[in-house]
Amino acid sequence: MRKSIAIPIILVLAALIATFAGYIGDLITKSFHPVKYSEFVTKYSAQYNVPEPIIYSVIKTESSFRPDAKSHKGAIGLMQITPATFDWLCTKTGDEANPSLLYDPETNIRYGTYYLSLLYSEFQVWDTVYAAYNAGRGKVNEWLSQDEYNNHGRLKSIPYPETSDYVKKVGKTAQTYERLYYSESETIKESIIQE
Repeated sequence: MRKSIAIPIILVLAALIATFAGYIGDLITKSFHPVKYSEFVTKYSAQYNVPEPIIYSVIKTESSFRPDAKSHKGAIGLMQITPATFDWLCTKTGDEANPSLLYDPETNIRYGTYYLSLLYSEFQVWDTVYAAYNAGRGKVNEWLSQDEYNNHGRLKSIPYPETSDYVKKVGKTAQTYERLYYSESETIKESIIQE
């Protein structure tokens, strides 16, 4: 009789421990994947139709949420926008292209999200958008014009290791944000580039 009671108790305890470990694991993962600047992310996600997990992923990957970040290539702010890209985006919005505005979190998130939306309109695949965000639209279009990189209008491989790693990192980070903070209806699961 005691043996028949012990087994269910052990199973219940094991389930409780597993649940608790998963909860603690999520808390630790959330500490490395914050949702800072949520008012701007939510606003521009809705305005430009870019999923929030993707915006957070780009911010996390590009600057680790540091609004004063500046790369060796001159990219500025949370989403690491270059002054040249900002100038081009401002020609579309009619706003003044003052690069110092890129240090402002709202401005940077607005234009970074707008740029992601334009890239998605052009390429229709998030992995390709991430590649273009990193390497540039011109370079991605050049790759897509070559059979060795093009699979029916989608990138099947990326010749730049830095860009290839970037695409994987942003995609994985976006999926982590989606799992931690969003429902399955926020679909960003597409992943085209398989290794």
